[in-house]
Amino acid sequence: MAIKYSDLELAINSLVTEFHKAADNQPTMNTSQFQSMVSNQLPAFAKSVENEEGLSQVLQQMGVQSGENISFENFWTLINKEAIQLFGTTHKEKNVKCGCLLQ
Repeated sequence: MAIKYSDLELAINSLVTEFHKAADNQPTMNTSQFQSMVSNQLPAFAKSVENEEGLSQVLQQMGVQSGENISFENFWTLINKEAIQLFGTTHKEKNVKCGCLLQ
């Protein structure tokens, strides 16, 4: 019998799969590959990296130094930040706060 994966497991698989697809199955991606992936897979966030200033800010938030490629760990930092922000703007109960922080 085939294993039935949860929505959360499928979402994690999608994150990993899309990262490596965008990176041409390499462990890191360059900024052009990153911008293309964001444009295709995170359209609501894509405006943040459309120009050089926005891209530089996002790379800095992800811990990517100038001239470095983007690792999955860097990408995961972005996903953590975006998940917290999305939760804050979409969660109906005002008394519930997400204290999730990536260390």
